Amino acid sequence: MALTHSPVARAWRRWRRPRDLRVPRKPLDVEDANRRFLMYGVLPLWFVPAVADWAMHRRTRIEETSGTRESALHALMMTEAGVPVAMGLLARVNPLVLSVMGGAAVVHGATALWDVSMATDKREVRPVEQHIHSFLEVLPLSALAFTSCLHWEQVRATLRGGDTAEDWKLLPKENPLPARYLAAIGAAIGAFVALPYAEEMTRCVKAARARGAI
Repeated sequence: MALTHSPVARAWRRWRRPRDLRVPRKPLDVEDANRRFLMYGVLPLWFVPAVADWAMHRRTRIEETSGTRESALHALMMTEAGVPVAMGLLARVNPLVLSVMGGAAVVHGATALWDVSMATDKREVRPVEQHIHSFLEVLPLSALAFTSCLHWEQVRATLRGGDTAEDWKLLPKENPLPARYLAAIGAAIGAFVALPYAEEMTRCVKAARARGAI
């Protein structure tokens, strides 16, 4: 069967057809409250420490110290956080998605440790920056915790190794999140995460070329 004609591909071609998930402005129950806090609290909180961390790197002139190597680790950590975020926003939460979220959180923490271990030998990592790192490290775990509360049956299925074949397929949400919300989050990720760290990498590359390091 051609990949483009597989059940998963067909499901993604229809992903905007079902009715959008209703997220009431005034939470009606605990599930609504958890969903609203995850969408409008936990996820946007990522942007504030991300920009603050970028500002600390700029203040300590990362391009003249740890340079492209540390900046590449920052890009790696953004990817480790961004992939599960994208899956949580677009895909049906099942054992596959929960496993990726959990694995990414563990790998993100290990990469953060690698990053700080390397940075402290090259530039000044002030207590404020270390405190910012604490927020960045805990947010993936917080997102995983709230997602697990909303999909406890899928957590149980994950612990059992999955109940059906669809548990390990990347499928679109049965009721997608509102298009306006997805567009706003996508724009915010671009403005507050992708753009600042792309600027950081550009500075590091230019500085390395000026020194003849690359």
